[in-house]
Amino acid sequence: MGQENAPIGVVLAGGRGRRIGGGKATVELHGRPLLSYPVEVLRAALGEVAVVAKADTELPPLPDVPIWIEPDEPRHPLAGIVHALAAAEERPVLVAAGDLPFLTAELVGRLARADAHGRPAVVPRAGGRLQPLLARYERAAAAPLAAALRRPDGALTDAVEALAPKVVEVADERAFFNVNLPEDLLTAAALMDRPDDRASR
Repeated sequence: MGQENAPIGVVLAGGRGRRIGGGKATVELHGRPLLSYPVEVLRAALGEVAVVAKADTELPPLPDVPIWIEPDEPRHPLAGIVHALAAAEERPVLVAAGDLPFLTAELVGRLARADAHGRPAVVPRAGGRLQPLLARYERAAAAPLAAALRRPDGALTDAVEALAPKVVEVADERAFFNVNLPEDLLTAAALMDRPDDRASR
């Protein structure tokens, strides 16, 4: 895969984090900002990573990580993906939500290397559901996703399904565990405290 076709890792951090009390990117899990987990995994797997955020998003220190500021409105995950595709200047992007502490470089690499067969996106499916917030988007996805964003009822999964993406089946759902609520932080910390997880970190 040539450098011009290699995806750039992009972590989406533009959400308000209301359900966790705000500041989701900086909330700590095991002594580290939550955002640092997907940032480090994408950097390890792809070599390049950027963060998409709103101008008012509170971010932890992220040395050597470009911050791509998306428009203030709308506040929608599609906005982050569309902005990432524009900022990547014709390169594909492999996006990950900023609240995925169990993301693995192995899975990121699998999505990065998957043959899209000419389709505009490579999207995993786990637990019977598409996972559009951990997916690879080609430049061809930009226009249809931007159009979906302009519709008042534009749901993320519906917009991505309409791309007819290449679907990659993923058996282990754990990589898609996301932190939305304070109790999710407790669950994530408990999972990380298991002996097998401590050995792998």
